[in-house]
This record gives sequence, structure tokens and C-alpha cells, in this order.
Amino acid sequence: MNSVSLRKSTIWILPLLLLNAAAQFSKAQDKPTPAGFTKIFDGQTLEGWKLVGGSGPGYVPKDGILDVPSDGGGNLFTLKEYSDYVFRFDFKLTAAGNNGVGVRAPFEGDAAYTAMECQVLDDSSPEYAHLLPAQYHGSLYRIVAAKRGFQKPVGEWNSEEISAVGRHIKVTLNGHVIVDTNLNDVTDPAILAEHPGLLRTRGHVGFLGHGPSEVMFRNIFIKDLGDPEKPNTPPPGFKALFDGKDLKGWKALVGDPPSRAKMTPEQLETAQKKANIEAFKHWIVQDGVITYDGKNNSLCTAKDYKDFEMLVDWKISPHGDSGIYLRGSPQVQIWDDEPSVALTVGSGGLYNNQKNPSNPMVRADNPVGEWNRFRIMMVGDKVTVYLNNVMVVKNVVMENYWERDKPIYPSGQIELQHHNTPLFFKNIYIREIEQK
Repeated sequence: MNSVSLRKSTIWILPLLLLNAAAQFSKAQDKPTPAGFTKIFDGQTLEGWKLVGGSGPGYVPKDGILDVPSDGGGNLFTLKEYSDYVFRFDFKLTAAGNNGVGVRAPFEGDAAYTAMECQVLDDSSPEYAHLLPAQYHGSLYRIVAAKRGFQKPVGEWNSEEISAVGRHIKVTLNGHVIVDTNLNDVTDPAILAEHPGLLRTRGHVGFLGHGPSEVMFRNIFIKDLGDPEKPNTPPPGFKALFDGKDLKGWKALVGDPPSRAKMTPEQLETAQKKANIEAFKHWIVQDGVITYDGKNNSLCTAKDYKDFEMLVDWKISPHGDSGIYLRGSPQVQIWDDEPSVALTVGSGGLYNNQKNPSNPMVRADNPVGEWNRFRIMMVGDKVTVYLNNVMVVKNVVMENYWERDKPIYPSGQIELQHHNTPLFFKNIYIREIEQK
């Protein structure tokens, strides 16, 4: 073979070698699915995902990479919802890159507030030199600050893991734990008011595109840990108000707060003993459920509470009516809101408010006869209510029904309201919130 032929052969062989090397490099970056995880991005399509909002091309899948162009973005969520999970992904930033990961997010609203956002950000950019500590990469946006200094230079791939197990959130960046927090430790009223979404226990996982810089993702995996809850067993940080066996810790209703305040201790004790005897004929425990026949009065906690987060599952029969009294004052509403009884607004509202909103923002009731769950947070005079994992009341002042000229009492008992209809309650937990 002459030298010309050799040169021609080399010209053809070199590109082939380069292509093969590139293919091998690309293949080497496609990590195998870790044990127990599921690959949720197939590298070529957005199957299993939903784009919400955004502009331009949005998110572009190609050759194993999920590209968010500088003129794209929006929120890209998994169609599936998750409760507890471990989420792994690689990301690469360009200068001033900005994105985020939605944790237990709904499709609607700004996930940084209606859920939580774990920041994805170019910490080295001068543009971000004066952010708050909880706005840098890996932080739970404006809630918990991440440790800094473990991000690779712009243009290099990083690996991250976000673990959400109950209220325990852990973020690991390139092998370094940068967030390890218990959300129950977040007690600042301003943060709790601004971020009611941190109460969510289930939702979508997704990327939160902000633009106008390019961000890329690949090797996207999730381990679904499910919902570990057991009946009448409190989550970490909570105490059971009902153990599923008896009504220890509960008492009958005696009057209202102003009338009780006028009684001597002896009068109150006598009235309480008499009311308890009658109440426990009608409020009983059956198969791990507090069951009420509708023929007596409200059931109350023996203890008074100040600031707290409460979970309670409830069920009513057709035309049922009840509520949860907070600090002895009515009430987070429960009712059968079928059109047949002309009550269409749904449960969860602060029914007795006059100056502040009294109706829930949306209707989130399950059909009558099915179980519903309230998650109620009360801090100061402000109340936030989730019904079936949907926020129906957001940081609304609860008014004092008994004494309209006074603010809500600083502490008081919690009551399961009697309203002449059969009622069912279970999984009643409380977490007292102490300001630091």
C-alpha cells in the first residue's frame, strides 16, 4: 500500500475511532440503576412526566440528558406522587445556572411555598453573591441553609441525593451531606406562615426551571419508600391523643370557656365527673376507632394546648355535621356537603369567623362514608388546614367565637364537636410547637 493509500485509510479510521470513543464515554456516564431504585427518565422522552408552565422548548430529552435550555424551563413533575423516598440525579450548570427540585409538590402554585424547593444553583456566580444563606445550592429554599463548598466548577457534572423520610430531609452533594434536618425543628412563625407546603406528606418530585441559563440533568433515579404509617401510631415528633384502645386523656365537655372560668375548682370538678359518666356511654372505642352515636355532647382533650400541629382522621354519615374546636373555640368545620343538603363549600373552613375568611379555599372532601384527614397547624392566632393533603386554609386568623371583642385564647382544649349525628375518629396525633 502506498503512502497516499495510508493517508486515506487514516483519514477514514480516525473519525471512526473518535466516534467509538465518544460512544464509549457517553455509555460510561449512563449509570446502572442502583439496587432498590427505579430509573424515572428514559433518556429520550418525557414519558412519566408532566410539564407545568414554562416557555419555549421547556425540557428537552436527548441522548440520556434532560436539557433545560436558557429559553426553556417551567416545572417538570413526575406523574406519580411519592410520600417517603430517596431521589438521585446528576446535574451540570452553566454560569449563573438556576433550577430546583420540588419535594412532595402539587402541580399547582409555586412549589417553593406550596411544597418545598431544594435549590439547584451556581453558587460561584457573582450574581448570587448576596443571597440569604438558605437560598444557595442544596438549601431548602428560605427554610434550611445547606453547607457550601462541595459543588464542582461550572461545566462539570455533580451527583446529588435527596432523602425525604417523614420530616427528616437529607441532601448529599458529591458524597458530602450538606443538609440533615428535621422539619419539626422549624418553629419560626414567619417561616411556617410563608411555607405551609412543608406540612405536605405526599406529592410529585420535579425540576423547577427558572431560566435564563442552561441546566442539564441525567441519571435520574428514585427509591419509593412508601408510606410507613401504622394505625394509631404517631409519626416521629408527634404524640398520640388516642391509642386505639380506650379514651384515656379525654373528657366530656363542660360549658364554654367563659362559663368554666367562672366556676370554682370544686364546682368544675363536680360538673366534670358528672359529664364524664354520661359522655362515655356515647363515645366509645370500637376496632381502633372513636365512635359516637350522636346522643350526648362534645369530647375534649384533658390537656390544654397552645401552638401545635394536629393530625386527625374523621368520617361522617350522610347529613353528618361536626368540627374540631381549637383551644376550646369553634371550629374547623366538618360536614356532609353534598348538594342535597345545600352545603357545597367543603370541610376545613374556620366556620365561625366573621371578619376573616370562613370558607375553605377549595373543596377536598372524600365521599361521605370514606375517611378524611385533617392536618391542622395553629401558631398564635393563625391557622393552616390541609384536608386530604390539599391546603384548604392558609394562615388565617381564628376569631374568638365566645368573646368577639377578644383574640383567640392563648391555650385551651381540643374538642371533637357533637352535632347530633354519628361520628368516627382515629389516628389523632399532636405535636406541640415551642418557640425558640
